[in-house]
Amino acid sequence: MALAQEDLNLIKQEIGDYVKDNLSDWLVEQSLGKPPVVYEIELRERMVRVEEELKNQRELMREGFNQMEKRFEQVEKRFEQVDKRFEQVDRRFEQIDKRFEHVEKRFEQIDKRFEQIDKRFESVQQDIRGLQQRMDSFMRWSFGITMGTGGLVVGILRLWP
Repeated sequence: MALAQEDLNLIKQEIGDYVKDNLSDWLVEQSLGKPPVVYEIELRERMVRVEEELKNQRELMREGFNQMEKRFEQVEKRFEQVDKRFEQVDRRFEQIDKRFEHVEKRFEQIDKRFEQIDKRFESVQQDIRGLQQRMDSFMRWSFGITMGTGGLVVGILRLWP
């Protein structure tokens, strides 16, 4: 049962009319056929939201930079404290050096007075020199460890998020 050409044309005409009548409703339902004014308003609203979000991001970045500056200030304060401690240590060693100088003067006087006990005092002086060398090497190690630790702390703080 084949359809006649007239029937086919009639079906095409009815389908065309149906699509024409309902096409605008279908497009509105799919939000593809919105009028340009409504679409433009939506775009403007979206742009405003994007601008507000960018403003919030800028504020967050500024806040982050301010926090980083505060952290750097804290690190600087810590370094100042370390510098003060080193100054105190330097003063103490100067006092120790003065004491050693005083002790050496006493030994020289004793050496002049008591030539008989010269050998005993030489061994005492060697012991003191050994202690002084130990203290010097101890200070070098302490200074190296302190600077290394300080460097690690600074490195960690700089890499800290």
